[in-house]
Amino acid sequence: MSYADDESSECGSAGPSKLESYVFSCELSSKVPFYTFQGDEEEDLEHFLELRTVCLGEGAKEESNVVEVTAMNHQGKTISVPVANLHINCLPMVSLGEFELKAPVTIRLRSGTGPVTVSGLHLIASDELASDLSDEEEELDEEIVPIKPAKKKQKL
Repeated sequence: MSYADDESSECGSAGPSKLESYVFSCELSSKVPFYTFQGDEEEDLEHFLELRTVCLGEGAKEESNVVEVTAMNHQGKTISVPVANLHINCLPMVSLGEFELKAPVTIRLRSGTGPVTVSGLHLIASDELASDLSDEEEELDEEIVPIKPAKKKQKL
């Protein structure tokens, strides 16, 4: 699937949407046990976090490191779900596939001292028709030259 332009309406908009993607990463540890992902407050944009991997970092101890995600469910209620239980000896990394959540999302190191790196994609969906129309309006404003009325010839 291409993340440059998505012609479906998966993001809840009525028409075609444009989807941009950016690399996302955060590191959790006992010093920084959580990270909250939030999008901009613009009206026509929707922000999603697509989690791909959760991996123990260098210097991780022989202990269980549980990572949980807090986000809204389909009813608009905030829920927390553990997504990885990592241990340096048996499971140092987990692939989550394309685990997509709508912002805001909090990622927390529920137990363990880490470091744990969480990576994925920051997806931004915008209504393609609205952005195209505003671009066309700007172009028209630049191209319009006022027309002066013709001067009337006087009869002699």
